[in-house]
Amino acid sequence: MFVFRPVSYSSGNTVSVQGIAEIKAMPDLVSVYYNIETKGKTSAEATEANNEIYNNLVEELILTGFEKGSLKTESFNVYPNNYWENGREKSDGYKANRYLKIEVSSEEIDKLSPSIDAGVKAGAGISYINFELSQKSQNTYKAQALKEASEDAMIKAESIASGFGKHAGKLVSVQTSDFGYYPWNVYSAGGISYREDVAMAKEIAMDMQPSEQRITATITATFRIK
Repeated sequence: MFVFRPVSYSSGNTVSVQGIAEIKAMPDLVSVYYNIETKGKTSAEATEANNEIYNNLVEELILTGFEKGSLKTESFNVYPNNYWENGREKSDGYKANRYLKIEVSSEEIDKLSPSIDAGVKAGAGISYINFELSQKSQNTYKAQALKEASEDAMIKAESIASGFGKHAGKLVSVQTSDFGYYPWNVYSAGGISYREDVAMAKEIAMDMQPSEQRITATITATFRIK
């Protein structure tokens, strides 16, 4: 679907226009993001505790039916657990934070709830759940959106030129803002309480069904007028 916006500007024997396309995309992945936070008197102690929960999570997911390598680490950090008290900064050992995700195909969405249970049993938190596009789907939708944005730019350029009794000719330059895709969040931990957050995540997972989402592409093109 084309989205028409005002033309940016024209100069000399050229006209510059913005081409915009908005298309519908069907997410083909659901990603569950876990977080593991542990503390220790030393960085090694905090890391060891974190690794224990991580290994438990891997085992629970395997028992659920996931492959061993399906759990992906997004980041892992160990840092001093500093805090302020009476206007002074104090330290209470170390914290280790690990963020991970597991992807579930939209065709296997029934595995979503068990993946949440696996995280709970292992001692990990559920940070958020997203609808996402696989890399293959991103490439497909990107090509479609940029093509339609280019067609939109050409229509605008030709319409403007014809208003002056001329035609849009050779393409002089083109710039693209690329493909406006971001994962669609369907659940984020509210920080109310651990149990309430998990219960809400499971409730959403049980009722979750993929639906079409909108993505955009934008280009700026300059044409000669003849």
